[in-house]
Amino acid sequence: MALFEVTAYDKKIYEEELKDFLPDKILDVHTHVWLDKFLEKKPPQPGFVKRTVTWPSLVALDNSIEDLQETYRLMFPGKDVKALMFTSRGAWEKNNAYVSECSRKTGWPALYYSDPAESAADLEKHIREGGFLGVKCYLNRTPMYLPEAEIRIFDFFPKNHLEVLDRMGAIAMLHIPRHGRLKDPVNLAQILELKREFPKVKLVIAHIGRAYTAYDVGNAFDTLDQVPDLMYDFCANCCEYAITEVLKHAGPKHVMFGTDMPILRMRTHRIEENNTYINLVPPGLYGDPSQDPHLREVTAEEAEKITFFAYEELLAFKRAAEKLGLSRQDVEDVMYNNAVNMIEDARKSIYGE
Repeated sequence: MALFEVTAYDKKIYEEELKDFLPDKILDVHTHVWLDKFLEKKPPQPGFVKRTVTWPSLVALDNSIEDLQETYRLMFPGKDVKALMFTSRGAWEKNNAYVSECSRKTGWPALYYSDPAESAADLEKHIREGGFLGVKCYLNRTPMYLPEAEIRIFDFFPKNHLEVLDRMGAIAMLHIPRHGRLKDPVNLAQILELKREFPKVKLVIAHIGRAYTAYDVGNAFDTLDQVPDLMYDFCANCCEYAITEVLKHAGPKHVMFGTDMPILRMRTHRIEENNTYINLVPPGLYGDPSQDPHLREVTAEEAEKITFFAYEELLAFKRAAEKLGLSRQDVEDVMYNNAVNMIEDARKSIYGE
């Protein structure tokens, strides 16, 4: 039985819109790999407040390395696709070990999923022992007494950790917090502070700073243009305006492709409404849409023209590339070369390879 269905409409989109646009080699710089059996399944404590949206958890129970490889085979026939992997935000020790094992088995690079409470010495030990090239962390690792809207970058990327990453020349994959997203003044100030104090950290602003609508971008690049060595991925982002702006400001050498798999296996068409995003989804596919304000079902007839989230993201990138007149080489850089160069620089810096 196939991992998921690829419809005639999906094949049409890939063959007519994406196959020739995409290079033969692709590196997905932002992918989650974990096993459900290793998840932390503790009952919520009294007063627990959920800090994340619900819809991403509705796509897949987990994402084994075999499922990820099969996903690429099904979605990108004829392409050689690899990933920079890390585990999911609901998992930690056992899934970090699993990702390390998958990295050794496949040769694909990986990041360590860190916890701000661990010591700097333990952080370095875990990175080196696991063969990781840096870290990913997430705001849900911060103490529960911090209100979700007030969490700052340094609450989950503490400076004693950043000192280690700076000395190692390691990658830091940053999913920024706060409701203001990319344009949030606290986020912008702390990104500048981070790069000023820890210039050797290879900082990746994931999801273009969660700028999923034009409103989320604001005037952020007036500030971020001061840091020309930042890297960005447009993982799980279908906002053509945000992709265009990051390419225009940072340049095609500083932008990378990512998927947030398995989330981008989702079948959805994303729209902007009242300065937020809405995922239009087929009826009944992801349960009751009222469980998340970002979900909205369409009719069965409309659903026939809904394809994979991954394809929607790539179509937005293609439109941005055409608008800016990107060359074939620029597209290859975004889809492959930039990530490879960053990964190999980190590997050489950490392990001398």
